[in-house]
Amino acid sequence: MTKKVINQNSNYDLELLNSIESDFIFNEIPINRLQTNTLNITKNYGEEEAKEKSQTKLKDKINSIEDCDLKNKSKKIVIGEGNMNSPIMLIGGTPGLDEEKSGKPFMGEVGDLLKKMLLAINIDRKNIYSTYAVNFRPHEDRKPTSFEIKRYSQFLQHHIAIIKPSIIILMGSIAMEALTGLNSKISMERGKWKEVIVNNTNYSVIITFSPSYLLRFPENKKYAWEDLKKIKQKIIDLKLNI
Repeated sequence: MTKKVINQNSNYDLELLNSIESDFIFNEIPINRLQTNTLNITKNYGEEEAKEKSQTKLKDKINSIEDCDLKNKSKKIVIGEGNMNSPIMLIGGTPGLDEEKSGKPFMGEVGDLLKKMLLAINIDRKNIYSTYAVNFRPHEDRKPTSFEIKRYSQFLQHHIAIIKPSIIILMGSIAMEALTGLNSKISMERGKWKEVIVNNTNYSVIITFSPSYLLRFPENKKYAWEDLKKIKQKIIDLKLNI
């Protein structure tokens, strides 16, 4: 059974969905979002508090880095935002001007497109956790060097170990290189599930185009849609509650 992603009350990006397929097979098993368990709620609150403390320590550690052109020429660090207990962690490359101003990831047009991409597979952005491979906006939005990406990858791995997601979505070449070490073209690596080990833990990873790239090259939205469908299927296969 197929269901249309769009409805009359939607605010989806029509350009995105009209340029590619608009049908998707969703999980037919309803999720009971009203069922609660006091023990689990208490446990989740405790886990989230511990993760927030660990994130604060990580932020301080990144801010204490020395001799870094990225940090020295940036006005604000951008760590991450969203549900820290989410099974999905989304990692972009670097913050842009909107993100640097707000201190939050994926803002402005980029954030709007990301929100609509996720909604296309029935995911509310507030239910995932998003961050960057490099936490400072590069001066004049230049691409970080491989040395800089590798330097910040240690912080990214620490960040992943804090969140402990079931699925990691890498958006763009910088995020791909930071976590997998690959520096090939996104078009050659996107849409393939990979296993990455961080702190002796295996993580399922998929690479796709970043929203900022899709805004510049909308002809690639059809490929992003294929990747989104694979992410949705993975969520179904793993029986994840998003």
